Amino acid sequence: MKKVYFDSAATTQLRDEVIDCISEVLRTEYGNPSSTHSYGRSSKSLLENARKEIAKLLNVSASEIIFTSGGTEADNLILNGAVRDLGVKRVISSRIEHHAVLHTLEWLQERCGIKLEFVNLDHCGHVDYEHLEKLLSDTSEKTLVSLMHVNNEVGNLLDLKKTAELCKKYDTLFHSDTVQSVGHFELDFKEIPVDFAAAAAHKFHGPKGAGFAFVRKNSGLKPLIHGGSQERGLRAGTEAVYAIAGMAEALKLSYHKLEKERKYISELKQYFKTQLSDNIQGVKFNGDCDNDERSTYTLLNVCLPITSEKAMLLLFQLDLKGIACSKGSACQSGSEGGSHVLSAILSDDDLAKPSIRFSFSSFNKKEEVDYVVEVLKEFIEE
Repeated sequence: MKKVYFDSAATTQLRDEVIDCISEVLRTEYGNPSSTHSYGRSSKSLLENARKEIAKLLNVSASEIIFTSGGTEADNLILNGAVRDLGVKRVISSRIEHHAVLHTLEWLQERCGIKLEFVNLDHCGHVDYEHLEKLLSDTSEKTLVSLMHVNNEVGNLLDLKKTAELCKKYDTLFHSDTVQSVGHFELDFKEIPVDFAAAAAHKFHGPKGAGFAFVRKNSGLKPLIHGGSQERGLRAGTEAVYAIAGMAEALKLSYHKLEKERKYISELKQYFKTQLSDNIQGVKFNGDCDNDERSTYTLLNVCLPITSEKAMLLLFQLDLKGIACSKGSACQSGSEGGSHVLSAILSDDDLAKPSIRFSFSSFNKKEEVDYVVEVLKEFIEE
């Protein structure tokens, strides 16, 4: 059976160089980086070199990179800390954020009494900036804006710099979940005045269980996890040195190969889109995938013209054919409910049809696209 992996927005395949890096660290660097003996100092040196490498790629200070277990922990560290430590009473977000953000904000609304407001979205899911500015100008309460850079289900791009500058204009803190964009887009946080950001290694061909929070210097944030004084006192617990070294290597390689791989993946996505349009009558694409300036090149969300009865079997049939993809995001795959992102932007007619997210990497090939289109066509026509 053919095997096709089109679910890189959920997690990516590790590069060989990253596996080699992790393996070498596991073999040789087993000291605790908090220990003062030579083994500990060696691990600590590796840890800090990884921090410096990541900071250099984002054009920030090494002290502003806080290692975490991934994007979800980074989002929680930032959002909880903003309310608890920075006096934030009001948060502006959107209804199509990742659940790591949405569920945290809902919890903060219930437990801490924050005022949670949602910015309007257009039919593609883009932020209405006039409405955002109205919300920002509408209160004197300490406010945080939390909007993701790349939507993980439909791929829409937020204008990160425009949003950050608008927040600065109204003296508002700005957090962005950049899990889907770090490693795939050039991000210069010296030029883009975000206050906080989150990233996860496994989205850019690094290991699972490693990520980081970008926390602007002198933010006043306090730890979410208490214990030791690791990570500048912001994240207690012995660091996973091998995973962090692998993350730094993965990010370095992603940026080194960025231009070449972006061109290749963009062409692959366009080929997939064309093949679907040519072979499946009535197919639609969710989000703003026709606009390269406002949509990521790494994923395509496809609405298929089949009945709800057949839709229930679709992912099962694709899996039987060796095709890995997602209904919505992978974080929702075990739930019975539909996508909260699509529910916020699609019409009732389009919501009645199944939507599938296909996401790509440089490991994919055109032959895999042809195979997937063939399988989809056969399933729809049978």
